[in-house]
Amino acid sequence: MSYLMKGFKCHSLVMCKVAERLFKAHTLKNTLGINEQQFKISRASSQLSSEKANSYNYIVVGAGSAGCVLANRLTEDPHSSVLLLEAGPKDTLLGSTRLMWKIHMPAALTYNLCDEKYNWYYHTTPQRHMDSRVMYWPRGRVWGGSSSLNAMVYIRGHAEDYNRWSREGALGWDYEHCLPYFKKAQTHELGPDRYRGGNGPLHVSRGKTNHPLHQAFLEAAQQAGYPFTDDMNGYQQEGFGWMDMTIHQGQRWSTASAYLRPAISRPNFSVAEKTLVTKILFQGTKCIGIEYVKNGQKKKVFANKEVILSGGAINSPQLLMLSGIGNADDLKKLGIPVVCHLPGVGQNLQDHLEVYVQQKCTKPITLYSAQKPLNMVRIGLEWLWKFTGEGATAHLESGGFIRSEPGVPHPDIQFHFLPSQVIDHGRVASTMEAYQVHVGPMRSTSVGWLKLKSSDPNDHPIIEPNYLSTERDIWEFRQCVKLTREIFAQKAFEKFRGPEIQPGNHVQSDKEIDAFIRQKADSAYHPSCTCKMGQPSDSTAVVDPQTKVLGVENLRVVDASIMPSVVTGNLNAPTIMMAEKAADIIKGLPSLQEKNVPVYKPKTLETQR
Repeated sequence: MSYLMKGFKCHSLVMCKVAERLFKAHTLKNTLGINEQQFKISRASSQLSSEKANSYNYIVVGAGSAGCVLANRLTEDPHSSVLLLEAGPKDTLLGSTRLMWKIHMPAALTYNLCDEKYNWYYHTTPQRHMDSRVMYWPRGRVWGGSSSLNAMVYIRGHAEDYNRWSREGALGWDYEHCLPYFKKAQTHELGPDRYRGGNGPLHVSRGKTNHPLHQAFLEAAQQAGYPFTDDMNGYQQEGFGWMDMTIHQGQRWSTASAYLRPAISRPNFSVAEKTLVTKILFQGTKCIGIEYVKNGQKKKVFANKEVILSGGAINSPQLLMLSGIGNADDLKKLGIPVVCHLPGVGQNLQDHLEVYVQQKCTKPITLYSAQKPLNMVRIGLEWLWKFTGEGATAHLESGGFIRSEPGVPHPDIQFHFLPSQVIDHGRVASTMEAYQVHVGPMRSTSVGWLKLKSSDPNDHPIIEPNYLSTERDIWEFRQCVKLTREIFAQKAFEKFRGPEIQPGNHVQSDKEIDAFIRQKADSAYHPSCTCKMGQPSDSTAVVDPQTKVLGVENLRVVDASIMPSVVTGNLNAPTIMMAEKAADIIKGLPSLQEKNVPVYKPKTLETQR
């Protein structure tokens, strides 16, 4: 494993050699009378070789959903050297994914959400429109980033999300320029077609349990008047169907598995874990490298082409601000020297909020019994032995997208169905046989921000999502509850339906529903848009459509933070797509494009379904 750290070991080794050469030169100067000019040349040459040994073409900060993709694609060119730095640990134990079962067993996902070892464990400010609740925001701090913590749901968003991005200033990021990169990344187990990829690194599969409650959910949705869609990532997002998941042969298929491990043996690739990047280094406005802390020691490493931030929607703007890029007034208050006044950094924060509508199940067929100690041992042993059984799925196998009201052009509400009960992010054990749907609006109008708490890189930033700050958002959540109840009331659920657990039958009026939402809604873990991509003329933009940070040189951001606006669905698939597309931009390749790919539109907007 020594090659993992070669970029750092060679630095100290070269420094020793430099010192040795300088000593010899000094001795020769005294004994042989070498003139002062020759000595200066010798010393400058030694320093140059030292700096060169401690430099790479590209430094990628963050081995998450975007960073692993970039590292893989950029090192495809054997002449490009890449250093990938990750603040968290590896996602393996003794080189084994099996031994790191908490990450790689799909059903064990709640362990990751509650474990600070692999998780930044962020919290928001008290939310004034949600009874002053402090919201929990888990984010990946491990190889694979949040793709090693998430629920493995593969959702691309709607075609119109990307066309909207283009209108918002991200030229070249419309659907016809993004679809080919979704396909490039993907190998779908059902095979390639006009929408799916067939030979990419990211394996995508469908659920295998065929659970009767999933069947009932899809049947009930159709009884309520919604269409069935056989691929919500293809022609038709609208409707209900089987969800795609980043699970391969019973294991979580994170970007560490898909992109990082296949590239790790390349001689032009170096990667280090447990390495916290604390500052971007500049000469004027030219980015030249980064400063990092490893094992308590502060060091520097240099990039002769570019530094690329892929820390995610919280860490990337935080690092920019720590390095002097952000709102100049805010930076000066913290004593941070301003490199570039860029007021959009940390602004435009967007997330998806969701709530669980839960129903008691009258038959013992939910995952409740699977969570009892002896059954957990049995499920775990089967997975460890064969990567099969109930441990080989995250169980979020069905879901859907609908429009909240007539006139809405494409879906703005998402559903994930689960044949189990989740309490407090999975941190509290289920208490009964129950099923639930996670439901929430997709394009909320509430927008927040994040700012530095201090100039200390170890301090978490102040996170203010500003949830439920508009009447539209409150109304949409009412709709979420009412439309979910209507689906759960259909005939397909008759043989399973017990009393409603949450919100509960006592919650009926709009006022009561609003109070329930304030008390129980939680983040769907989709923070984004804090380093917005746009045109240089846009005062709120942070990067241009080439992903370059405005106002400085040789610095890019590539992760969910550069989304101009949040997409309709989960963010992992779009983030991987963005990194695939950005890799081509960085390499100077023309963008892939697929014109005139058909996308479903409702026959009429006069009805909600």
